[in-house]
Amino acid sequence: MPRSQRVTVHALRRMKDEGKKIAMLTAYDYYTARILDECGVDILLVGDTVGMAFAGHDTTLGVRLDHIVYHSEIVARAAQRAMVVADMPFLTYQLTIETAVQNAGRLVQDGKAHAVKLEGGRAMVPVIKRILRAGIPVMGHIGLTPQSVHRFGGFRVQGKDEESAQRLKDAARALEDAGCFAIVLEAIPRQLAAEITAGLRIPTIGIGAGPDCDGQVLVTPDMLGLTGFAAKYLKHYANLRQVITDAVTQYVKEVKSGEFPGPEHCYE
Repeated sequence: MPRSQRVTVHALRRMKDEGKKIAMLTAYDYYTARILDECGVDILLVGDTVGMAFAGHDTTLGVRLDHIVYHSEIVARAAQRAMVVADMPFLTYQLTIETAVQNAGRLVQDGKAHAVKLEGGRAMVPVIKRILRAGIPVMGHIGLTPQSVHRFGGFRVQGKDEESAQRLKDAARALEDAGCFAIVLEAIPRQLAAEITAGLRIPTIGIGAGPDCDGQVLVTPDMLGLTGFAAKYLKHYANLRQVITDAVTQYVKEVKSGEFPGPEHCYE
């Protein structure tokens, strides 16, 4: 598909205005990213979930900026239509505004990302504004923010009581006012997500936040059944773990028996 049809921040806003849902998935490698792009995924997120769904860690906290830069450049090379959004890992934007801008710049310059995503509410507003001044679009992320997993005491649903729900509403409005082009809402009650979505001019992308968001995101290895991860919000669209297991088991069997390679697989 021609690059002139690239999904942009303006295209995403039009999708919200027109009631068209936004499809977003994570991507970490070239061939998966190319397939997702060809299937019409609107946004490819090079998430710090690479630490869990790709590298096998328990949290995202060990992911470094160099990791995201590496994977983002690969994904961006594959994406002809989709917007590529790169996560800012833990401690790459929380320390100083200057460091945050430099790190966001690396994700765009070296990682070839079209935008960056960072977690947090009102406290992130000065950082967001400064990154935007550098010409880099920013996607927000509130609710369950995985980089704060230890503060939350685990991966828990957020915004279940009136006070915390109001904080999330205020945070969403603050991020919109700061200039974010979209906001991920993670693990919050459906009604709260619907209220936040209705009150914003920019799109919301839900994960475990119900169907009323303007779009949805899942971790690709999870939804393809590769990781074995299960959660209430997650739908498994395939069981690639079993497909791979069957294929590799058959390969091992044929190698051990001498069936592979056969004459048709040999050069004369």
